[in-house]
Amino acid sequence: MWILACLLSFQQQAFSQKKKPEPFKPLIFDKGGKLRYVADAQGNRIPDFSYAGYQAGNAEIPNVDIKITVAPKAGDATVRIQQAIDYVAKQPLDKNGFRGAVLLQEGNFEVWGQLKMRVSGVVLRGSGTQKTTITGAGLDRETLIRVYGVDDAKTLVKTAITDAYVPVNAFSFTLAKADAYKVGDRIRLTRPSTAAWLDTMKTWTFGGDVSSLGWKPGEEDVVWDRQITAINGNKITVDAPITVALDQQFGGAYIQKYEWKGRIENIGIENLSLVSTYDKSNPKDENHRWMAITLENCENAWVRQVTFKHFAGSAVNILATGRCITVEDCKSLAPVSEIGGQRRYTFLTSGQQTLFQRLYSEYGYHDFAVGYLAAGPNAFVQCKAYLPFSYSGAIDTWASGALFDVMNIDGNALSYANIGQDARGAGWTAANSVFWQCSASRVYNFKPPTAQNWAFGTWSEFQGDGFWDFSNEHINPRSLYYAQLAERLNKNVDARAQIFNKFSEATSSPTVEQARQMTLAAAQPLPLLEDFIDSAAVRNPIPTNGNKMTSLDAIKMTPTLAKAKKAYLLVQNGWLTRNGLVLTGGRQSVPWWTGGIHGTDIIKAKPAITRYVPGRVGKGLTDDLEEMTDNMLKEGKLITEQNYGLWYDRRRDDHERIRRMSGEVWPPFYELPFARSGEGTAWDGLSKYDLTKYNPWYWDRLKQYANLADEKGLVLIHQNYFQHNIIEAGAHYADFPWRTANNINNTGFAEPVPYAGDKRIFLADQFYDETNPQRRPLHQAYIEQCLNNFVGNSSVIQFIGEEFTGPTHFTKFWVQTIKDWESKTGNKALIGLSTTKDVQDAILEDPSLAPTIDIIDIRYWHYQADGSAYAPLGGQSLAPRQQARQFKPKKTSFEQVYKAVREYRDKYPDKAVMYSGDNYPSFTWAAFIAGGSFTDIKAEPAFLHAAATMRPTTIKQSPYALANDKGEYIIYADADADFGALNLAKSAIATWISPSSGKTIVTQKINQIKKPANGAAVLWIHKK
Repeated sequence: MWILACLLSFQQQAFSQKKKPEPFKPLIFDKGGKLRYVADAQGNRIPDFSYAGYQAGNAEIPNVDIKITVAPKAGDATVRIQQAIDYVAKQPLDKNGFRGAVLLQEGNFEVWGQLKMRVSGVVLRGSGTQKTTITGAGLDRETLIRVYGVDDAKTLVKTAITDAYVPVNAFSFTLAKADAYKVGDRIRLTRPSTAAWLDTMKTWTFGGDVSSLGWKPGEEDVVWDRQITAINGNKITVDAPITVALDQQFGGAYIQKYEWKGRIENIGIENLSLVSTYDKSNPKDENHRWMAITLENCENAWVRQVTFKHFAGSAVNILATGRCITVEDCKSLAPVSEIGGQRRYTFLTSGQQTLFQRLYSEYGYHDFAVGYLAAGPNAFVQCKAYLPFSYSGAIDTWASGALFDVMNIDGNALSYANIGQDARGAGWTAANSVFWQCSASRVYNFKPPTAQNWAFGTWSEFQGDGFWDFSNEHINPRSLYYAQLAERLNKNVDARAQIFNKFSEATSSPTVEQARQMTLAAAQPLPLLEDFIDSAAVRNPIPTNGNKMTSLDAIKMTPTLAKAKKAYLLVQNGWLTRNGLVLTGGRQSVPWWTGGIHGTDIIKAKPAITRYVPGRVGKGLTDDLEEMTDNMLKEGKLITEQNYGLWYDRRRDDHERIRRMSGEVWPPFYELPFARSGEGTAWDGLSKYDLTKYNPWYWDRLKQYANLADEKGLVLIHQNYFQHNIIEAGAHYADFPWRTANNINNTGFAEPVPYAGDKRIFLADQFYDETNPQRRPLHQAYIEQCLNNFVGNSSVIQFIGEEFTGPTHFTKFWVQTIKDWESKTGNKALIGLSTTKDVQDAILEDPSLAPTIDIIDIRYWHYQADGSAYAPLGGQSLAPRQQARQFKPKKTSFEQVYKAVREYRDKYPDKAVMYSGDNYPSFTWAAFIAGGSFTDIKAEPAFLHAAATMRPTTIKQSPYALANDKGEYIIYADADADFGALNLAKSAIATWISPSSGKTIVTQKINQIKKPANGAAVLWIHKK
């Protein structure tokens, strides 16, 4: 029976196999060697990738005439090279759209700053990869060469596409109305990410019934940048294919005509080496250059024949606003960084129509990668990764139309897959993308809903339900990209393709002679792609001489003048002043957790001094501090309150206390004051901190802001500590650098962590124990670092810590450390006391410590509207909001804010007082009229100049007044009174001011003072 059953089973299987239909073949090679595409039932086919690259693949990279040469000199070459770039940028465009090339002569150019290419038609050229080197020096992470236009694109017209379905690789579609468009118009074509599509994709959540990392409608839109090439009625044709289908059941699509005056084009970087210095004692050092080259807001650009060494982030990073860019014949060697997220993304594109070819990368992470919503086609051709730490391929959300063509990932994977919550909820990473003739340790090729991915001629371990064909076979044509390009241009492109390593016969049944020949060949090592790249200068020589060159040294350049600083920030007459004016304005505090680097996360982001996103500058990313401070001035903001991040890695936003299984950290990174050691593994998967060494980038960013504050008249309140790490949720402590598990300094805190209820943390008492022999010197050194960093700046005020409700003894230790530092160094810092009331009073009553305090900040206590004090004690191991839950404070009032500020102004007349407590800034006039500094009142300079000479006083006509010994007054009046009884000088005038706008309502004579209108008004009595 068993034998019979087996026979029946075998017959059934055989019958089933005979009946199995022939699989659908999307690509067939006909006998003439031509590619024949077979569309599916909806018309979708493999995209034409040949539109990737400089000039959309239609033209080869030109050799541009040299206009100026730069010789190496000792010292920082940043200004010299930038002057040469700027010189060429002022030359006229030729008929091909170029101004000329800067030639760096043979030698090493040490660059401590950043080289900026911001004008079309400029090429930066070296004299050879072995002859010219630009060395990125110093401890800054600043991108070495930044190519960027202006992001000022304006959309003009928006029109819906009416086709029920437009398939992958389509060039044409129908509009509701095409009258507003013409041939040559530039458009953005958007496929929206609707709720219906997300339902089909099943990407609302990636597990755990948690939707925070899931895709959201409107946040995963695919946007192509195209040009109209033909219009026939309402049907338009564009210059490159779409890479995702447009389906009305998922919201269809629309186009928008745009103009983009600030985008630049025809930019090249070529024929040199770029090197980053680093700390050779730390193989994971990150206090050096991360990005060698970034390109944004540009098109038709290239990077070729460049060798990169030691960069922590990317050799070349093309951002989402980059288009039609080629990177070729480049090598990335010996990167230096931690192993984890955002590190060693060696050749990365989030742009479209980009071509990366003949590239070598070693010890990378994501060596060859397409990023977030990269709307193809994008192509990687003939590239090799040696011993990478992670995979290449699609690494973020829904890149479409990617081609990995003749790729060798030696020691790791290639991937088109659903990676779920990784990369902050990336989910499906690739759609309608191809692996062609690739070799990798493993290839992940999965089919997403509504799309397909294909793999042809793959050598690897295999995983995925995408389309596979010719696995473990060599296929012809060797390169899909160049086969498509040849067919589209209808010409031979072998000279451009430069296909490396065409294989010889590999028959399994050789003749004797064939066996002999193959045996002889086996004695020689296989030729290497990296050697082939090195020979690019022979195959594609780049000229280093010309007829109309001038030398930089022969041109008289205008020197760059240092920017003048504003007057010093001083405490005068109990006010915080600059140039004799009381300082007023709004405040902004920095974000210290949560956020993202895409879509609405950026739109909603607040300014941050020490937030870092590798290679990206702007709002919600790595803030441009010049831009940030300019915006503060426009918005009437005076102060930035800075504290370090709650945690570095956005994964911890989930508030889990778990140890992470890898260093795959998520940006944006809220940087911390301490440097990584390069040793061990902290709870976030990167190396442990060394609390005796400080993060140069963090402190330099604060210094940059402080310098700008001095220059522009702004203020930095620097919170030394951040109490949130040691009280409340246990996750606050998980990645904290002071935690014993996260540093190499043996800080002495208990491990495993004694989380209360396996959830909460109560470590304030231990952290604030300044007598602990292990931690005391670390605290002292850290407090001194906070002071040393700002020597020479007048616009910085030191506070003990954000959310600080710590004990008196630690506050005394903090103040004493500052006092000792001032005595030791001869420097004076502005010190603010921002604590609970009992601690504040104890410090101010201590005759040895009180003189160190310049500013009293009322923040963690207030007088309630009934006149009673809400003043919880310090040192109770309760955060401010925990105290509020426990003691249930009532709101304050105008009168009580005035009372609080006035009490301290009267008691400590030479110290400034500021109010930051309950209902700030609602009662800002109450704080000001009581003599409070840093209020958010609106006022003219003359008014603030007069206020600086006054002190709070009480007069019969109003309880709220300021006065000086010249008989001048500022009175906050909410009712009319006999102001003439003030015995005013006849030469004085009375000006009534609106409290809301600071503008003059009316000017009156002294003997005719009468409060205007209803409501409060401010009376300023002053001399003419």
